[in-house]
Amino acid sequence: MKKVGIIMGSKSDLPIMQKAIDILNQFGIDTDIKIVSAHRTPEIMFDYAKNARERGLSSIIAGAGGAAHLPGMIASITTIPVIGVPIKSRNSIDGWDSILSILQMPEGVPVATVALDGAANAGILAAQIIATESSDIQKKVADYKENLKNKVAKSNEELI
Repeated sequence: MKKVGIIMGSKSDLPIMQKAIDILNQFGIDTDIKIVSAHRTPEIMFDYAKNARERGLSSIIAGAGGAAHLPGMIASITTIPVIGVPIKSRNSIDGWDSILSILQMPEGVPVATVALDGAANAGILAAQIIATESSDIQKKVADYKENLKNKVAKSNEELI
């Protein structure tokens, strides 16, 4: 089965990105986790993106704070889907710098962008990409969504 690349600009991003790791582990999807800085290690970033398909990655989840160039730069190099996770970092402008850096990509270089600190949704989206070719993962995603529906029903029962 294909795996999902999970990259982040620095180790401080790991607590947020752990949510994507946890979701993918829940679905039984292997991950390739690395710290890849667009600004401090551009050669490593370039190599990671250029060789992503050959390493068996189906998509890449890229989390970054501040200027948040990592997802867009990765998307400019690879042809596999890139999911950007804007992270509210300590030097962030309330997260807006990260959101806009990832969201406002030029035509031809798309990055699927989730909510600020929304790594769990990035993991679910990556699983849904794999589910287009894997009935096993499709069932796990369907079960996950059914469980969400059941949680809402249970919450309504508790209101009464």
